[in-house]
Amino acid sequence: MISINEVRNGIFIKLEGDLYVVVNAEPYKPGKGGALVRTKLKNIKTGNTTDRTFRSADLIEEIFIEEKAYHYMYYDGQYHFMDTETYEQIALSADVVGEGAKFLKENVEITVQMYDGKILSIKLPLFLNFKIMETEPGKRADTVKAGTKSAKIETGAVVQVPLFITSGET
Repeated sequence: MISINEVRNGIFIKLEGDLYVVVNAEPYKPGKGGALVRTKLKNIKTGNTTDRTFRSADLIEEIFIEEKAYHYMYYDGQYHFMDTETYEQIALSADVVGEGAKFLKENVEITVQMYDGKILSIKLPLFLNFKIMETEPGKRADTVKAGTKSAKIETGAVVQVPLFITSGET
């Protein structure tokens, strides 16, 4: 158990039987009474966010998430990954992979977040290189849109790139 004053953004907590990640935590001191901490919590199971205010005397159960490195192998209705240490393979549904599925390509090393042997989510690396499959040519004086244009990458996702990027570049 930790004091509510020790709660920081990004930590995982267990509250009323559900697992949450702290999206935002701000101390708040009203003019009268004790200090409070306003939090925004994201339910890991449902993905819903809730606002919750705690008194400074409240205690919360912090949970520790195990992180393991996996390699992405292929997709056949489920996403298949291989543990880099034990070479065991796992298959995850699109619900667990989430929005990161648009940026998965073979042999990308990801981090799997687990709690009690159950996989909660995956984290992609901060930087990935993709080949631009198609994009419109950039116009020299086109600065109305803050200097970016849409481009389709090799996984099929559409991202924003600078105007000087052309099709076929990485």
